Amino acid sequence: MRALGLDVGSKTIGIALQDEAGIAAHPLTVLARAGNSGDASAIRALVIEHAVTDVVIGMPFELSGRVGHRARLVQQFITVLKSALGSAAACHEQDERFTTAEAQRVMIAADVKRARRKEVIDQQAAALILQTWLDGQRATK
Repeated sequence: MRALGLDVGSKTIGIALQDEAGIAAHPLTVLARAGNSGDASAIRALVIEHAVTDVVIGMPFELSGRVGHRARLVQQFITVLKSALGSAAACHEQDERFTTAEAQRVMIAADVKRARRKEVIDQQAAALILQTWLDGQRATK
């Protein structure tokens, strides 16, 4: 099993990849949004390139846990992504509340400059989303 994590935003998609040992999530890249179909095609290419079996998509639930406007947009993207992936990989939703804030805190603590944080925040958030899912998978086994 190898997993890819996605932090889907309105302008970019942060992408993280599980290491080959199957232990940790690492930032991979940031994809500029090109529309749901174009984004799904680009992610399918990454799935094939990295032999990914699972794609974990961060769901931006509201603080109350309800599905709001942003989460509905991500759900629409997931529908397109599932169609593009077919049987190549399974899609999983992961609560992403607070992941961007946590990624910011981690980078500030590591003394990453503000300009650099802007460049990598989405892929760092994707890594946190993926790591949370991986940890949950290990806990259920």
